[in-house]
Amino acid sequence: MAMVSEQEQFTALEQAGWVKMDIQQGFTGYIGPYWRKQEEQGTTIGLLVAERHANTHIGSLHGGALMSFADIGLGMGVVFAMGEKAQQCVTTSLNTQFVGIAKMGDFVTLQPEVVRQTRQLVFVRGLVKSGDKVIANVDGIWKLLEGELKRPD
Repeated sequence: MAMVSEQEQFTALEQAGWVKMDIQQGFTGYIGPYWRKQEEQGTTIGLLVAERHANTHIGSLHGGALMSFADIGLGMGVVFAMGEKAQQCVTTSLNTQFVGIAKMGDFVTLQPEVVRQTRQLVFVRGLVKSGDKVIANVDGIWKLLEGELKRPD
């Protein structure tokens, strides 16, 4: 069976309606690239599992990489739901229950759902899936910083 190149996988994702997100800075950029698809039921975030995301000795998505994807994906959900006032937000809590595995080459997805928001906190949850198979249940709390952080010069 011939291996499919990353570029061929990217082309297939684009043909299926996924849009590659251009995030290249810092840790978030290192884990990606991320994909986004807007559907009637909301925004879905995706990640193509590459070797850098894997437990290479068994070929599965590493739990830490899955948790990073969940943290970033749920955080994106906060920003999509809250708009400009969530441009500066941080994770205060992230809970992950692993219930399955994804393999290298799989495309994992997360559809973040904001379940409650207060003036400073946003509660969000979602299922990380590989195809139709749930591999993790995640939920967390994000704090809106409202200008508390300044980027170093």
